Amino acid sequence: MEQFLITPAAGKRLIARALKEHHAIKKALKDGTVVIIAGTTNGYVAEEILSFLGQQEDFSRKRFFRGIVLPPVGLTDKTGRLKSETEFPGDVVIVNGTWKKGLTIFDVVDDLKEGDVILKGANAVNSLKNKAAIYIGHPQGGTIGVALQAVIGRRVRLILPVGLEKRVHTDLDDLALKFNTPGNHGPRLLPVVGEVFTEIEAISSLTGATAELVAAGGVAGAEGSIWIAVSGKSSEMEAAQKLIKSITKEPAFSL
Repeated sequence: MEQFLITPAAGKRLIARALKEHHAIKKALKDGTVVIIAGTTNGYVAEEILSFLGQQEDFSRKRFFRGIVLPPVGLTDKTGRLKSETEFPGDVVIVNGTWKKGLTIFDVVDDLKEGDVILKGANAVNSLKNKAAIYIGHPQGGTIGVALQAVIGRRVRLILPVGLEKRVHTDLDDLALKFNTPGNHGPRLLPVVGEVFTEIEAISSLTGATAELVAAGGVAGAEGSIWIAVSGKSSEMEAAQKLIKSITKEPAFSL
């Protein structure tokens, strides 16, 4: 067994590297539609997938989000969105391997079918129960409200890339019941059934090794970091060491 420190940015890159190799995504890239809904983690996912397709040149994750969590210095409104969204590029919609620039989930949701894939980030994850939840600031339920029409109505696959920095251990359904009660204030919370994909799933899928969260925290740039213990065969451990070394110097996310 070996232990590795992974920063939040490195975790996002790690998740993205693994999702680029996800069997359902690779199949949908060939003969279907992949919708990467804007979000900070999904910005890394979009980079990796578009790079794989050789179409990354015009993509930037600088403004690839709608809501964002920042220090309380007045850059966002009460819904968590930047006060100016003039640079928002739209979601990344890839149809039969071609990025259809400028489209969003709202433009294509009615055309999605079984075999297609939607990737949507989350704000809370209970890894013990393999469940994630999304903060809702929009009065119509935001992008997840629209995405679920295809997920539930037509069995479109939903993948939820989310870093373990967002871990909670309270029951997410109980939290949602509290947050969504009339008379309360702040964002609402929507627990969502989908394929939860954290750093643990990323390491396991890429190397075959077993990974588990064992500690967390740090300062001076390591805030929000996690310690992951990895165990497996010698070949799996070598692959894990190489993989994690490749993402350890990922710079912190910046606007």
